[in-house]
Amino acid sequence: GCIQNDMDDFERQAAYAADITYGTNNEFGFDYLRDNMKFDLATCSQRGHYFAVVDEVDSILIDEARTPLIISGASDEATDKYYKADAIIPQLKRGEEKDKVKTGDYVVDEKQHTAVLTEDGVDRAERLLGVGNLYDPMNMEMLHCVEQALKAHTLYRLDHQYVVQEGEVIIVDDFTGRLMKGRRWSDGLHQAVEAKEGVKIEKENQTLATITLQNYFRLYEKLSGMTGTAETEAGEFHSTYKLDVIVIPTNQPMVRKDHSDIIYRTLPEKWDAVVEQIKECHEKGQPTLVGTVSVENSELIARRLQKVGVPHNVLNAKYHEREAEIVAQAGRKGAVTIATNMAGRGTDILLGGNPEFLARELLKKQEVDPDEATDEQFEEALAETKHVVEAEHKEVVGAGGLHIIGTERHESRRIDNQLRGRAGRQGDPGSTRFFLSLEDDLMRIFAGDRVKALMQRLGMEEGVAIESKMVSKRIEGAQKSVEGRNFESRKHLLEYDDVMNKQRETIYGLRRQLMEQPDQRDYLLGETGVARDLLSDLTKQYLNPEADPEDWDVDNYVIQVQAIYDFDADEEGIDFNNTTSENVDRNIWDKLKAKYAEKEQQIGVEAMRTYERIIMLNIIDAQWKDHLLSIDHLKQGIGLVGYGQKDPLVEYKKQSFDLFQEMLDRIDQTTIRSLFNLQIVTEQPPEVLQQRRAPRRTALNFTGPNQGAAAAGEEAGKIKTITRDQPKVGRNELCPCGSGKKYKKCCGA
Repeated sequence: GCIQNDMDDFERQAAYAADITYGTNNEFGFDYLRDNMKFDLATCSQRGHYFAVVDEVDSILIDEARTPLIISGASDEATDKYYKADAIIPQLKRGEEKDKVKTGDYVVDEKQHTAVLTEDGVDRAERLLGVGNLYDPMNMEMLHCVEQALKAHTLYRLDHQYVVQEGEVIIVDDFTGRLMKGRRWSDGLHQAVEAKEGVKIEKENQTLATITLQNYFRLYEKLSGMTGTAETEAGEFHSTYKLDVIVIPTNQPMVRKDHSDIIYRTLPEKWDAVVEQIKECHEKGQPTLVGTVSVENSELIARRLQKVGVPHNVLNAKYHEREAEIVAQAGRKGAVTIATNMAGRGTDILLGGNPEFLARELLKKQEVDPDEATDEQFEEALAETKHVVEAEHKEVVGAGGLHIIGTERHESRRIDNQLRGRAGRQGDPGSTRFFLSLEDDLMRIFAGDRVKALMQRLGMEEGVAIESKMVSKRIEGAQKSVEGRNFESRKHLLEYDDVMNKQRETIYGLRRQLMEQPDQRDYLLGETGVARDLLSDLTKQYLNPEADPEDWDVDNYVIQVQAIYDFDADEEGIDFNNTTSENVDRNIWDKLKAKYAEKEQQIGVEAMRTYERIIMLNIIDAQWKDHLLSIDHLKQGIGLVGYGQKDPLVEYKKQSFDLFQEMLDRIDQTTIRSLFNLQIVTEQPPEVLQQRRAPRRTALNFTGPNQGAAAAGEEAGKIKTITRDQPKVGRNELCPCGSGKKYKKCCGA
């Protein structure tokens, strides 16, 4: 089976029912989350998590691991605050931090990927926004918007981290250079970037279900994968997934030449050298693949090549629809292809060109649709293009094979190795070289001062390149430090997500149990069930068995029992005098059971089981959604406990457990309240209905279980105030008859 994005539930079920199911990591992860939001086992797609084989395993389990999969729904947050915050950022002045002293209105640390306001910046922002104190609880939302707007302006660049297409901000994947349509940055950052670019701001979303790819793939009993570039991450694979990395030798001996890096002082010098090398390769008929780290850089090289008259193709996030065509032609004689990391993975560039693709092009020239062509027509075209390709193949091999030019080192050595790996495949000749400058992002942020000092010692002059293994090692050291930082970030995310993972497993396990075992009557109403436990807790709280009965808080006990069980203890004749709390508890419980049995008889046993299940699932989903929001807020502020000499992770575990326990208690209480307050719509005459007490909950129409559950769910969180014709007299208050006795010893006896 194969999972496609636009499949419905039945098609997905058929695909998962097969012995082997193909699909993308995102589809598998989202199917898991969707299955845990369904109300019927028959509509669930996935069967279980037994064995997974992951292609390009380092990309999915390491590069993508930091990105959680989130199913969300729109919230009702206003968006105009983002425009207000965005308007003030250009009026703030950038400063720097020296000897722990910050100048200007804000300071940017590209290494840590942070941008923070200074004290002067906070004062200036307050004046520009017209607010008294940004740190006042009433203004915390605006402060958050300003912080996100500052990040959007200083750390996120157009055509680097994102592009704007048709009035929409679309994220560009750092590792593949591809557009990530449908994915949005969280915590208001995407809205801040939308405000910066002047496009329509989409509302923030509230999380309904979430899981990281790390934890999704750890659900599988057995996990494996393959990639050409896992060796540098062997430690992380073992520590996170308990997977060992085995290197398989190449099928043919490697004859590719990897030349040392060439380093220039400035960017213009580097671009001049890159263009010159491309020109040389093109003139001698050697195909060239130029790798860039951003859309902006790929377009910059394209403009320079246009000026010197070198024909070329550009493959980046803006022109991804021509990917197959461009890659098929990239190995042809003298071809020049400029690509972001898109062409980095799983791409075989055939020297001399791809005969099948050229055959399709030939058929188009003959005005024959390739998809409609007969087998004979296609075979004839293929035979013709094979002769062309074979002749070109020999010429290209003679020219040295595919030449790879890297224009900048990536943060990860693996991405550089993937680019190198496009050349010299299956024993073909090839060569690679990286052109760098001291103004490249990686060099400037992570290795600038040390490498600059080393270059000066080596006698570097402007316009002159240096080719040194010592400098290359320093650069590799900078890459290792970035990889280490990213590993720590992923490890940190996993530690926090492990806490949520256990909670998620509990909630999803509870949902699964409800769908697999529809009869939950014993769980809800048995002698050790939820309703019984809840009543016992109320009795202990308000009618303490160890206290004097005169000290019991009967009034609040009656109100709580009324609110939760729709049971009026006074009207039902419950005696609180000359008795024990255990007797009161048993008496009320017996009447509640009888009341529920009567309701069950009116509705029908089968229908009642359906309502119980649907109502419970609705309440679990609503409470889980609120819990995820609470956890998001907890995560945002938990770092502050570090100032109090506490470990944020330990505090996060404690507080998230407390929140989870509170949520489970709310699920139980809201479920019982909804079931006992369920009202039956009858066909009795109006005069009979008027004699009955007015229902305290929305009436339930039998048009389908989902509508009933929704009605109950809406009312679940509300407790109706009980009103009486005469003021209620407390049992320990003086009797209004004037006898001077307590009410419970007089008229209330």
